Amino acid sequence: MIGVVGGGIAGLAAAHRLQERGHEVQVFEASADLGGLAATYDTAGDRIEKFYHHLSKSERTIVELAEDLGLGEAIEWRVGKNAYYVDGVVHPMDTAWQILAYPHLSIYDKFRLGMLVLGIDVRGGVPSRGTYDDFTDFEDVPIEEFLLEHTSRGVFENFFLPLLEAKFGDRWREVSAAWLLARVRFRGERDLTAGEILGYLDGGFGRLLDALVESVGEANITTGARVTDLALSKGVVDAIGVTTGEIDAIDDQPATETYDVDSVVVATMPTVLEDLTGYTCDIDFQGTVCSVISMDEPLTETYWLNVAEDVPFGALIEHTNFIPAERYGGEHLLYAVSYIQEPAEELWQMDDEAVERTWLDGIESLFPDFERSSVNWIETARNPRTAPVYERGYLDMVIPYDLGDAVAEGVYYAGMASRAQYPERSLNGGIEAGFACAELIAEK
Repeated sequence: MIGVVGGGIAGLAAAHRLQERGHEVQVFEASADLGGLAATYDTAGDRIEKFYHHLSKSERTIVELAEDLGLGEAIEWRVGKNAYYVDGVVHPMDTAWQILAYPHLSIYDKFRLGMLVLGIDVRGGVPSRGTYDDFTDFEDVPIEEFLLEHTSRGVFENFFLPLLEAKFGDRWREVSAAWLLARVRFRGERDLTAGEILGYLDGGFGRLLDALVESVGEANITTGARVTDLALSKGVVDAIGVTTGEIDAIDDQPATETYDVDSVVVATMPTVLEDLTGYTCDIDFQGTVCSVISMDEPLTETYWLNVAEDVPFGALIEHTNFIPAERYGGEHLLYAVSYIQEPAEELWQMDDEAVERTWLDGIESLFPDFERSSVNWIETARNPRTAPVYERGYLDMVIPYDLGDAVAEGVYYAGMASRAQYPERSLNGGIEAGFACAELIAEK
């Protein structure tokens, strides 16, 4: 039997693929709910993810999994409109003409930004391709240094810096140029007459989770079950200890059940891996406070609004400007989100009501016509580790899928510190990591 630690998208994908390869599998999820960052809320119609999700055209593994699970036709590709809020004005940034009309960059700035996005190096006055093909060449280059050399000061200060501060806070200086280049490629599919092409699953990604659970089988998934121990024999994992909510009648302590295993896939954060095995990971993570706000009316006309203002969120993501509100019973759904670098930050310390008041105060400061009476409900989710900080030297710190040499034979890792979650954490990356571990086990 293969034990899978974690019932998020990576763990369920690993279990699904292992079963396809003929293995008996048991998934253990410490919380009461499956899905991890892909868990959902109910609305008046379709479910909505607690943390916003969409697909880029470069993400193929999740599409292939959806097809395998009978959901291939549910994948939709739509234009996700983008805009930048600066000095009280929403500036659409979708078409070439809109970008050219953006007043906070000079013509030269726009030219240098455009060349970078197209992967053309114009340093020295001679355009050339190939400089950015291998983004890992820039893994040790500070992002500010790179942008000043490869674009312009105007592009850095007036375009990228507010985005970096919103995503990484004061830690943006630690981020590598490789992350930026890889992200540009990751999100590079555009219709120059309409905007960025993004994907979504008709009915929400909760449908994909449901299909995975059905495929793996509820009998092979245990929630409320925390794996607390890996037992090794002569350098090989052979058993795991699992603690549930049940109390042992003899010592009045949580009962632990032992399962014999042939291999273990740890599909969680590296902190769990460290607790179980002692294997340490130097990657730092940031948290997120994310709320879904249901409204009677739309707030804007754009999907992704970057905000370069002194407000508590770096972006507002209006989901129902991407997916029609009719699918949610007419509710207009908006994400307000902020990354958290330290648990001591004020926003992280607030209770849900205080967070929600803070969001609404910020929205009112940007949109004076916004009426709080139009809000139907607000749901707030928090996670202390939603994304890595992609600092310089990141690739040297990723955890290998096969930990046979570092820990013990039969131990594998498919969590967020794996290679598949670079240059951006995603559902697709989780599935890739789960599949990679499953294939390595199947090859043994």
